[in-house]
Amino acid sequence: MDILAIDKFKNDIRFRHKIAHIETLKGNEAIYGNINNLNSKISNYLQNKEIKLYKHQTIAYNKIKNEKNIIITTPTASGKTLAFNLPIFENMLKNKSITAMYIYPAKALSNDQLKVLKDFEKDLDLTIKPATYDGDTPKNKKYGIRQNSRIILTNPYQIHHILSWHHQWKRFYSNLKYIVIDEAHTYKGVFGSNVAFLIRRLKRIAKFYGSNPQFILSSATLANPKELANKLVGENFHLIDKDTSPHGEKDFIFYNPFYKNVKKNTTTGNNNSNSNNNRNNKKINHIITNNKLEKNKDLQDKFIKDVIANNNNGDEGTKITDGLSIHQETEIIFLYLLLKDIQTLCFTVSRKLAELIAMWTKKDMKQYKRPLADKITAYRAGYLASERRNIEEGLKNREYLGVTCTNALELGINIGSLDAVIISGYPGTMISTWQQAGRAGREKQKSLVILLAFENQLDQYFMKNPEFFFDKPHENAIVDLNNDIISTSHILCAANEFPITKEEAEEIFDFKNNRLDNLVKNGELLKNKKEQYIYPYDDEASFKHSLDQLSNDSFKVIATEKNNINTIYRNPSEGKLLETIERRQVYKEAHEGAVLINKGETYIVDSVNLEAKYVNVYKEAVDYHTIVLKDVDIKIKSKIKRERIGDFTVNFGELEVSEDFHEYKKMNFSKSIGSFALDLPPLRFNTKGIWFTIPIEIKDTLEDEFEENNVFAGGLHGVEHALIGLFPLHVMCDQFDIGGLSTNYHQDTQEATIFIYDAYEGGIGICEKALEVFDQLVQSTKSLIDTCLCESGCPSCIYSPKCGNENKPLHKDVTSHILNYIESEVSVIERKNTLDNIHKSENYKHYDKNMKEEYVNNNEPTNNFLYEKKVKNNIKLDENHTNTNSIYNKNKSIHKNKATTNVENNTNNDYITENNLKNKVKNKNNVHNKLQEALKLFKEKNYTFAKDILINILDTDKDNSDAWYLLGAILNDQGDSKGAIKFLRKALIVDPANEKVHELISILKIENRI
Repeated sequence: MDILAIDKFKNDIRFRHKIAHIETLKGNEAIYGNINNLNSKISNYLQNKEIKLYKHQTIAYNKIKNEKNIIITTPTASGKTLAFNLPIFENMLKNKSITAMYIYPAKALSNDQLKVLKDFEKDLDLTIKPATYDGDTPKNKKYGIRQNSRIILTNPYQIHHILSWHHQWKRFYSNLKYIVIDEAHTYKGVFGSNVAFLIRRLKRIAKFYGSNPQFILSSATLANPKELANKLVGENFHLIDKDTSPHGEKDFIFYNPFYKNVKKNTTTGNNNSNSNNNRNNKKINHIITNNKLEKNKDLQDKFIKDVIANNNNGDEGTKITDGLSIHQETEIIFLYLLLKDIQTLCFTVSRKLAELIAMWTKKDMKQYKRPLADKITAYRAGYLASERRNIEEGLKNREYLGVTCTNALELGINIGSLDAVIISGYPGTMISTWQQAGRAGREKQKSLVILLAFENQLDQYFMKNPEFFFDKPHENAIVDLNNDIISTSHILCAANEFPITKEEAEEIFDFKNNRLDNLVKNGELLKNKKEQYIYPYDDEASFKHSLDQLSNDSFKVIATEKNNINTIYRNPSEGKLLETIERRQVYKEAHEGAVLINKGETYIVDSVNLEAKYVNVYKEAVDYHTIVLKDVDIKIKSKIKRERIGDFTVNFGELEVSEDFHEYKKMNFSKSIGSFALDLPPLRFNTKGIWFTIPIEIKDTLEDEFEENNVFAGGLHGVEHALIGLFPLHVMCDQFDIGGLSTNYHQDTQEATIFIYDAYEGGIGICEKALEVFDQLVQSTKSLIDTCLCESGCPSCIYSPKCGNENKPLHKDVTSHILNYIESEVSVIERKNTLDNIHKSENYKHYDKNMKEEYVNNNEPTNNFLYEKKVKNNIKLDENHTNTNSIYNKNKSIHKNKATTNVENNTNNDYITENNLKNKVKNKNNVHNKLQEALKLFKEKNYTFAKDILINILDTDKDNSDAWYLLGAILNDQGDSKGAIKFLRKALIVDPANEKVHELISILKIENRI
């Protein structure tokens, strides 16, 4: 390869107008370390292989030798595997009985590492007999592996099913010294939570056989590696994260096909100053369309001939990519690099695209450089193991020049280092992006990475804010141990493996509060005379509980010919099983009338049997797809935590979500060709999420400023979409792992509210982690909206591909203003946990019920009180929506009405004074401080926060007249005079002689004609 060819792409006129940013990552020299008293066989091995150990490898070696649990997070190709193999093999040389288990997330990784271990074993003249043990292992070999192998390579799915057969593994578990968990960053979400409990079951069995294994984790770079390791394993870890291996210089290019919607970023890497100036001086007037590749055939032919002729500057008018889809553009860039003899790996977001881009490239290459066409192939899951192995070897020895793939090649399979990597569409996490980018870089040679952006919030955010990508720590990986469904599943599996005690359940699985006895009552466990809990059935519990999903509520999709559809409706066994899908997917993708796509073929859903759990389909080629519409309703079950971020309050708690899938549409591209009603019972589930409220003053201000229908609802909806769109920036998840709801008024909060929740029964920790980074989430979301040049919203900012309301209503300007308000409130980064582990008492529930009834019954008339008193003078929203304080200041400047003034006078005189409080409350200091804090927040109009403090007081002292009085004052200030009177009367019940309360009630009755 011509090293200079790497630089030619970014200066090519045909591409550089779409280059949003170039980051030049400087190379670094190796830093080596030494190991004292290394075993002679190991030392000779390293000498013969001419291997010098990097410093981070020697640090890992010493930690492992000192029996410390470690997690290594150095980059791809930095020698992580050798770092832990050395001490393990050295110990196995000394101790002939110890065993080790290597856990990989995929079979391909196990097979790849098996070859490494066998070579190591041979070179050291050591009998270890490493072997893979998974679903592909022949039955006739399993016994010998269990009896003789000292290193087992397997995956979580296999461990899940063989733990109950632990008696067959007595030799192995009795001597288990090391457990290696590779690619630990992949264990997140539902899968990660399941694996965490699986590891605890594995540790329990090891302990039963008298061993206490040491853990070694290897991972991509994370924001929270030690936290992840601790959650996965339940042990403390030492972190090794400083990379001391050598790397060549790397150009990392952000390439934006949708550049027309981007405010140009003038900050680029060192090597792009000239091209950046040219780019900024050009008029951006090209329209991105989805024209077919054939329409640009003449330009494409000219382009290829230019490349072959080594015409690197191209033609000023030959911007061939401006008429192509992003997938066709990916193929053009892939072709360009291959024609320059740059060995390239092209990552795509799906199997189908990997195949399509490889097919297109091979076809075009045959016309111009036929010999190179045979050096192009696709690689994905689903290929035979032998086929994948041939491609992997072909990449290492350069038999293949270009390979398109899914993320199957992202993990640590050994394919050597390549010259360039194309990433077609942001893979969903920065961790994955860096893993894929790490495939480029051959020793000290220069390499190239090109990230092509899709037209969605995440991709476009990076195009506009490259410093966020290159400077920010990677995402937080989430493993939640608080999901009752997951923990219950693993308790049943553990009891199936051998009887479990209540002490074990609490210590190992945090399974408390008589939950074991409840499982006995439900018939899922039995309790013996030894106070042990036993799984009472003959089947295997593990087969009832998947590691990839929360429940086994799955449906069988049965296919037949259209004229036989009635037959399989009566007798599904006569059809062909196409796939199995969860109930939620049935509602979204396989409802009656839906177009279901399977392996590139389209099927029409004829009927759904919700009781028998069958979906009946027939194959039919159609030119439309279907989308489903839904309504979401949320009830707050309990508040677990409240986070005060600056002057803004965000709640976290348990929610009951109801999703009503009521209609579907047939769509021909973006055009609706018909709407059809659905008759499905609502999907209901309990989960956890965050929510926050927007004051009514903001609503009034915005509706005054923008005289359109549904202005405020459109703004709330836009904020919900944009926040969810950027969730994966800060918390490692997919947009489809979370759901949302925005509403002008919610019955539980009595205010405009935005909810974001985990889209899984019981929750999986995503929103709880988001609470910690909420201020960063708001800032990045605001930046996204501010830098998008569309007028009224687009997929790059506030549109969502998963919206169940057809992206209606949406209002970009109002979205921007609401975000400005939120940012101004959270700008003071001072966190304060005020309520932890709050569960609603009967008093709290009674309070909520009263509040809801009063607000609903009197919504319109009582709001007039506030409307008449608000101030409209001298408040203008900034024309360019850049004044972040405009709404905030108006909110602070609303005038107080007579009743509010009266309350303040009361509190400033003798009604709520320090002496009074000290005489009235049982816990003088605590309640006094809470009341003073509530009063302060009331004066600042931070009503929600103040109410919760008062409710907390009343939970322990329902006869506190001051608290009832302030609650009444708050409701009055919010415009709910009848509700205010109700709580003021409660204050009178406690203290009937209180003249100040009588006076305030009289004023309210007169003003509101009650």
